[in-house]
Amino acid sequence: MKINVIYGTDNGNTRRVAEQIAERCAGRVVDICAATPQDFSDCDLLILGAPTSGYGDLQVDWECRLGVFSEVGLSGKKVALFGLGDQMSYCDTFVDAMGLLYDAVVAQGAVVLGATATSGYDFYSSAAVREERFVGLALDEDNQQDQTVPRIAGWVAELVQAAALPVEELVARAS
Repeated sequence: MKINVIYGTDNGNTRRVAEQIAERCAGRVVDICAATPQDFSDCDLLILGAPTSGYGDLQVDWECRLGVFSEVGLSGKKVALFGLGDQMSYCDTFVDAMGLLYDAVVAQGAVVLGATATSGYDFYSSAAVREERFVGLALDEDNQQDQTVPRIAGWVAELVQAAALPVEELVARAS
């Protein structure tokens, strides 16, 4: 299975997490600033990651490149998301950028995998929560750095298993 992990970063934390995820699933890591349309389309699973900037904003490199989704067309594409945030200082916008990416890929017809539980986090609100679950893997490198490795390990194991299923079965399970 060919996996591309595309990330944007402000201070390097998201890059480090992207590298850890790629290492666990034998994926290829690409900075969104250098990503080509082929990086989005030429894979079996696309994993996208972004930190939340400011008060719930999408990281600037991602914001500048969101148009690539309409260029490549994600209809039926298996996509997983991860987001970084600070649940203590920004408890009302925790990992909002992941929710913004979710909205963008779903609007293009992507099939999103890898939702995770909200338990174990202490936040007030998040645009990345749908039906009482995060739309992907939420990480807090500021307050729960010790949880990053085990969260990645569990998420990647479940993700690779789900990604092996046909899109039709994934869509049926989500309904």
